[in-house]
Amino acid sequence: GLARTRLAKSVHDAGWASFISMLTYKAARYGRTLIKIGRFEPTSQTCSTCGHRDGPKPLHVREWTCTACGAVHDRDTNAAINVKTAAGLAVSACGAPVRPGAVPAQREEAGSHGFPT
Repeated sequence: GLARTRLAKSVHDAGWASFISMLTYKAARYGRTLIKIGRFEPTSQTCSTCGHRDGPKPLHVREWTCTACGAVHDRDTNAAINVKTAAGLAVSACGAPVRPGAVPAQREEAGSHGFPT
């Protein structure tokens, strides 16, 4: 309900900040590194093959061809590749395990606190 009031921007900003903080502590807990890239990084405008920046496109353009190298790109796939590259994970992400090993719950997180004596 708060998202439809004049405080909507503040509510959404607070929610996003909370999401980022959760990602940060969960990454630290599982021994991962969270890397944030710039908000205005032109990931869907840059060719992931040659790096040529083709410029802004309207959202209805879902596929485009690079004018420099001629590669045909799906907008979302190309952006995902560029995000991975911008974060510096192009080499280290290949073959990395997706799920970490099992981590036991910390004592204060466990569902039961012992048996009554």
